[in-house]
Amino acid sequence: MYKKVLVAEDMDDINKGVLSTLQETGISVVHQVQYCDDAFLKVMKANQDNDPYDLLIVDLSFKEDHRKQEYKSGEDLIKVLREKDIEIPIMVYSGEDRLQMVRRLINEYGVKAYVCKGRNGLHDLKKAIKSIGESSSPFLSIQVEGARRDSSDNDISPYDINLMKHLSKGLSQPEISAHFVRKGISPGSLSSVEKRIIRLKDIFRANNTAHLVALAKDSGFILKILRLRVPLK
Repeated sequence: MYKKVLVAEDMDDINKGVLSTLQETGISVVHQVQYCDDAFLKVMKANQDNDPYDLLIVDLSFKEDHRKQEYKSGEDLIKVLREKDIEIPIMVYSGEDRLQMVRRLINEYGVKAYVCKGRNGLHDLKKAIKSIGESSSPFLSIQVEGARRDSSDNDISPYDINLMKHLSKGLSQPEISAHFVRKGISPGSLSSVEKRIIRLKDIFRANNTAHLVALAKDSGFILKILRLRVPLK
């Protein structure tokens, strides 16, 4: 069980939720900082004092303000710690869900868990803390489970083509789901549509759905699939 944890998160309300969750798991010492530079200094000082942290929980995005920072993002912090051979277990707690990025953090920097903020974020945080101590496999929230797949898995199915057509027409994900259900297209549930769009965003390396459609159009993919004459069901 972890006894001493450092949390690097710049949003006060999120910090409160994380602190409460960690206390519920029985962690006795939780230090919180709002800047990656401060997190770096605390980790280094703790190691020098022979009282290292058992776990670092870090967000990826930090808003810039008047204070100049050397390490401006969670990834910057993770990278410098690994460059200095600091072996502290690291958990990312972030709103980012790009699979390519998650895959890189796991494979290159040995991140032990990637938890997505959101409705089930704090619940997943508890599960991740338990998982890190019991499993050698990284814990991933369901939104980024696809990061376990080989990044070469880029086959575009007829279902993907139909989905991309609807996205290019401006339909929302709930509208596409409802349409697929009415037409008997499987899988038609909203969660299935969302997961498939996450996969497509990974393939195209898109930041969001609008970016996905823009990249697909720029690459000529939208024009290509429209010429395939796959019915827009």
